[in-house]
Amino acid sequence: MAKRLLVAYGLWALGGPLGLHHIYLGRDSHALLWMLTLGGFGGGWLWDFWHLPGWVAAANGAGAPGDRGGTVPALSPLRLAGQVTVGMYFGLVAALGLPWVPAVLAQPLAVGLGVQLVSTVGDQTAEATSILAAAFLTSLLFQGRVLAVLPTSLAASIAAQRHRRYKPRGTPQPRLAARLYHLGLACLAFAAPLACRGLCGAAGVLG
Repeated sequence: MAKRLLVAYGLWALGGPLGLHHIYLGRDSHALLWMLTLGGFGGGWLWDFWHLPGWVAAANGAGAPGDRGGTVPALSPLRLAGQVTVGMYFGLVAALGLPWVPAVLAQPLAVGLGVQLVSTVGDQTAEATSILAAAFLTSLLFQGRVLAVLPTSLAASIAAQRHRRYKPRGTPQPRLAARLYHLGLACLAFAAPLACRGLCGAAGVLG
């Protein structure tokens, strides 16, 4: 079914910070990123306003590039900045929500997943194993300290840029119900540790 620009703008206005317009356009990685950061901390949601016409055209197959072979996507400073920022954000969330998990495990895993999520936005992706390897090695050097979240995220982001590539074209997309189910599970996995920590803190205060 053809995507309509007016519908996309309506979803952007009504639920843009939650990525509703990205779900409509089949951009699930972007939608999940927006759900977990409330529209890229607000700024990304506003930035989307100018990109919606191009995304709608791409969703409808207009102007789609042909076989890109082994070409590598151009380096994007904006994507790199997003990878570093979201990686740090995920790492800090892990430190707050998973204090019982050793930092040398929780922090690099969370940072790597955050960097990988940004890497998969749009028509690009990156090698997850290289991203996680860079995150874990850097975290070990800093012995999992909280302040290590910056160099860990930076190292993982550099690895993502070194191993960036285009997604294969023509991959069939699951049904909407399955997509929403997977997005919901991802959001639950992100929010559950924080909710548990908050409830435990509240119980301690009340008790």
